[in-house]
Amino acid sequence: MDTLRKWAFEQKTMMVFLIVSSVMTGAAIVGQAHFFVTIVDRIFLKGASFGEILPFLGGLLAVMAIRTALTYLNGRTGVKMASNVKRNVRRMLLEKYTKNPVQAAIHGQSGGKVSVMMDAVDEMDSYYSKYIPQVIQTSIVPLLILAVVLYEHVYSGLIMMITAPFIPLFFIIIGIKTKAKSEEQLDKLAAFSGRFLDTLQGLTTLKLFGRAAKQRELIEQSSLDFRDATMTILKIAFISTLMLEFISTLSIGIIALEVGLRLVVFESIAFSTAFFVLVLAPEYYLSLKELGSAFHTGRGSMGAAKKVMDELEETEQPVKWGTEEAVMPSIELRNAGFQYGDGFALRKIDAVIPPNTQAAIVGRSGSGKTTLLHLIAGLFDPVEGEIMVNGRPRSNYSEKSWFDQLSYISQHPYLFSGTIAENIAVGGRDGAARAEIEEAAKKAGISSLIESLENGYDTPIGEAGRGLSGGEKQRIALARAFLKKPSVILFDEPTTGLDLKTERILQQSMNELSKTATVITVAHRLHTIKQADVILFLEKGELVAAGTHSELLESVPEYRHMVSVQQGGAVE
Repeated sequence: MDTLRKWAFEQKTMMVFLIVSSVMTGAAIVGQAHFFVTIVDRIFLKGASFGEILPFLGGLLAVMAIRTALTYLNGRTGVKMASNVKRNVRRMLLEKYTKNPVQAAIHGQSGGKVSVMMDAVDEMDSYYSKYIPQVIQTSIVPLLILAVVLYEHVYSGLIMMITAPFIPLFFIIIGIKTKAKSEEQLDKLAAFSGRFLDTLQGLTTLKLFGRAAKQRELIEQSSLDFRDATMTILKIAFISTLMLEFISTLSIGIIALEVGLRLVVFESIAFSTAFFVLVLAPEYYLSLKELGSAFHTGRGSMGAAKKVMDELEETEQPVKWGTEEAVMPSIELRNAGFQYGDGFALRKIDAVIPPNTQAAIVGRSGSGKTTLLHLIAGLFDPVEGEIMVNGRPRSNYSEKSWFDQLSYISQHPYLFSGTIAENIAVGGRDGAARAEIEEAAKKAGISSLIESLENGYDTPIGEAGRGLSGGEKQRIALARAFLKKPSVILFDEPTTGLDLKTERILQQSMNELSKTATVITVAHRLHTIKQADVILFLEKGELVAAGTHSELLESVPEYRHMVSVQQGGAVE
């Protein structure tokens, strides 16, 4: 997987060390074989004394010590690389979850997320601690051994070249199946973890509704599914090991037969050469075989990496306007209240605003509409009661995570001294592309006006938007919202005081925004009130009633009177 390799190559110092140590390991293997064959040849065939072979024994011990040290350092480097990558990946996941906890709370179960962050990331360990070091070593060591064998005895080298490809061919075929099964195993584990934690958190509710036994059966089934997936992977691993052993043993046997015939029957090869080839042949196939085992493990890690990457892409995937359903939180006010010192006070507001809802806040002037909107927006906290977001107190979320999901468009949006593009970009993330800014302006219905200006999007505007009309300011504010793609949009009736044409343009943009966000509007105009899914009717800082337009007309005399007085005009 490209991402796994990219993360590996980011550890440049460790990759260089693995390459250098692999070259040295190959040289140590050849040196070890040379000293061993020389000692045997001189003692048993040439009758050398112990003193004569002592230097060769010292060389053999030194080379073996070097090889052992290199093997240890290779393993330690792989473990360190795996540790670094896992730490970085967990940090990326944690940043995604904490950056946007409102959205993260909606997507998937907590247990599933914990499983990805802990289990799936841990499964990636073997790719870096075993697979990458072994790939580098197998890319170097067998080639060095093959070059030496070809130099010493070309026919044995040719046999190695012909038989060697069967090993990687086999473990590639097995590895593909392993990757698919590993992904399935991680899916089963995530499902099991998510269901278990979800059940544990809602155990009291399940008991009260008599659903505990049914949920126990579901957990048991999830556990069995995970067990079956794990046993399938183990079965593939055992078969893979058996076949690799068979192929390598058969290949070594063919080389031994060929060398034995030339040594004993045809007498066309020296004993030292034949013995040297036979000592190196197992080392050659051992390296390929170890790569096979590491490849099997690495493919399992790739399945885990895909799970992690899917999670990262899901959490950072922006909502595409008109093509995907936006994720919107539910908002609930529980006995919420606020007071300006000793002055006006909102008292005991209880209301529920479901996701994907258009809510309207109405009432006479001074009833507390804008104050309630500010309270919902989080511009100040309630002095009593609390505001819940997705069933959790809003205070549990960081201020940034909440405001990242919210756009507030008032009657007089503030524009800064700078270019039009810079003012639109205020609404989005850092580094928003010009194309995104232009698309947001188009959706807000102001792109044609901007493009008609001499400097286009680079046209400077004065502090507080001097040089722009009220409608143009509102459209730039709407462009900010389109760029931000919020889950919650608060309108303080931005169309008040605008001409009919501009109001119509703004209303179209607001309707498009409402398709992918929960919209809460301080409503003055009757057509806005009628469109609302839920209306909060305030009187003197208290919530008199909540419901649809028809429900309030029927059951609330004050609301009916307000509408009848202002029929066809603004509701004061």
